[in-house]
Amino acid sequence: MRKLTEEEKAWTDETLKKAAQKMMVVTERNRGIIPYTTKNGRFDDKSGEEITWWTNGFWGGEMWQLYKLTGNEMFREEAVGVEEKLDKNLMITEGLDHDNGFKWLPTSVIRYRLEKDPESLNRGMLAASNMAGRFNMAGRFIRAWNNWDNVDRRGYAIIDCMMNLPLLYWASEETTDPRFRMIAQAHADTAMRDFVRDDGSVNHIVVYDPFTGEVTDTLGGQGYAKGSSWSRGQSWGIYGFALSSYYTGDKKYLNTSRKVADYVLSVMPESFLVPIDYRQPQDVDLEDSTAAAITASGLIELSQQLDEGADVYLDAAIKLLKTLDENRISWDFETDNLLNNCAVDYHGDGHNMSIIYGDYYFIEALMKLKGNALRVF
Repeated sequence: MRKLTEEEKAWTDETLKKAAQKMMVVTERNRGIIPYTTKNGRFDDKSGEEITWWTNGFWGGEMWQLYKLTGNEMFREEAVGVEEKLDKNLMITEGLDHDNGFKWLPTSVIRYRLEKDPESLNRGMLAASNMAGRFNMAGRFIRAWNNWDNVDRRGYAIIDCMMNLPLLYWASEETTDPRFRMIAQAHADTAMRDFVRDDGSVNHIVVYDPFTGEVTDTLGGQGYAKGSSWSRGQSWGIYGFALSSYYTGDKKYLNTSRKVADYVLSVMPESFLVPIDYRQPQDVDLEDSTAAAITASGLIELSQQLDEGADVYLDAAIKLLKTLDENRISWDFETDNLLNNCAVDYHGDGHNMSIIYGDYYFIEALMKLKGNALRVF
């Protein structure tokens, strides 16, 4: 991967400085919460009855990255507070699923890596063991979600789960027990075969017969339609397969990440403002800034593992981040969020909003460019 130009270094440093200055003010007025989105510019709080919400680890991860950047103890205290609040989630079976990694990698696992806290180790291993228990041996996949809303999801797997596999890789490293890694790689192999299409676009949801492992359907999920190309799913694919390459050294995962990335760059709008779905109707202008931030961080991860051809991915990542900085970031201290124009899905009503993981991945990507990011995933 090429070195940043002096202009790129200066922009990265200045943007991180602005983010840190804003988040010092925002965090101080939001002590003790776990945000997901904003209402009238101010964070909501998922730390009470919604403690099992799948995004509840990202605020902790953002706090750890900002602590690394600034050394400000407030950020560490808030990160630890999120981790401790999530203990309640560990006792709620229906609130544990394939997204355990999104909750405990940015909280307990990163804290254990930094501080060797035994309680953090315990939390991370409980989350990893639960996630491993979701492995379906017939289909060789980690089951997504639980059966809420009276929907039978016993055979569901989703592309998002690629980002949660590092929890299992970490558990294997920590215990020297290969079972966790075997499960992670088995799921990655299945996803590589069944989720990634020939052109590099990906399915959001693949449905298996939970008893035979046969594929029975593919679903559009949070994207536009069956067979479409949900942009956040594409970002999970780029980043997630690159992570499996990082943890295993197996180049097939790196090649898959590159295949997904090449597709994304081939359909990227000239504006670099990322749509909710790359195959949504041309007269629809719905965006998802979270997909832009995640794609940028994933492209940097990919570029860092390549000996040749890395520059095109790094260049695209920087352009995505600069586009967000110039067009989709709120630098106003009176608003709690950073990213605007985020989206939950195509067909729902969660459009043009802020979402906490967008802010997390924006900061993470900038920290990667600077060369001082904590490895959370």
